[in-house]
Amino acid sequence: MAALKVVGGSASLPLARALARELAVPFVDASFEKHPGGFPDGERYVRLLGPVAGDHVVLVQTTHPDPNIVEYFLLADAIRDAGARRLTAIIPYFGYGRQDKRFAEGEAVSAKTLAKHIALDADDLLTMTIHNPDILAMFPIRAREVSGVPALGRYLKAADVDLLLAPDDGAVRLVQEAASLAGTPYDHLDKERLDSYTVRVTPKELKVKGRSVAIVDDVISTGGTIATAAKELKAQGATRVLATCVHGLFVGRAEENLKVCDEIVATDTIASPHTKVSVAPEFARALRELLG
Repeated sequence: MAALKVVGGSASLPLARALARELAVPFVDASFEKHPGGFPDGERYVRLLGPVAGDHVVLVQTTHPDPNIVEYFLLADAIRDAGARRLTAIIPYFGYGRQDKRFAEGEAVSAKTLAKHIALDADDLLTMTIHNPDILAMFPIRAREVSGVPALGRYLKAADVDLLLAPDDGAVRLVQEAASLAGTPYDHLDKERLDSYTVRVTPKELKVKGRSVAIVDDVISTGGTIATAAKELKAQGATRVLATCVHGLFVGRAEENLKVCDEIVATDTIASPHTKVSVAPEFARALRELLG
């Protein structure tokens, strides 16, 4: 039986190392070009620093932002060229997951494009709390979604929170799961997206006066949705508002927008200053199930 080894891309090194520890298997180091962004002209460079011939290699790399997609392709190809018997791709955060439909003639279905190319060197794939689970069917290999909510649930259970809140209908499935793990009641707000940067939250009477509330979402990007929800909660008397998410992108004015929140919590699918919990146990469990 092939030995199991873990390789991490530069975007996911802490998570990859944590996964190797969780599985009690070897971690294979890789070298990445030290120039910012790769070579001085922006090209990426990778090199495996340990043997993988005949092994089952788990490659962990978030595909955001775009240079990390190229790095994934280079690493996957290097692993295959080095003689790995099997490659399981773990994409903690699947970039382009929100471009999953063609809305105008001539558009690329970018999620499908990325899925097709990721599958070239991989035998199977695990990704986490994907924007639309239907994307998994776009992969020509076995692909499975792993929930990152248990990691948030563990944190929230110890965080002395009175209520969990979904910022919109789309996040209700997440907040339900987190609430069952944390043993905390939940509710949701009504949100309307006006454009890529603007959302409108319809006021909804909630029993939050004097209470600590945690907002649970899959992705925090610019933080606009969370900030709007947090302001509404504070207006209704919440004493403490936590913003929690599986994937913390924190782009644009996110840091400024989120100042209204008392605490920000994200997992390590994307490393950030707000990463406070690891999803390594969730991926380890999914891998064990994959291996049977």
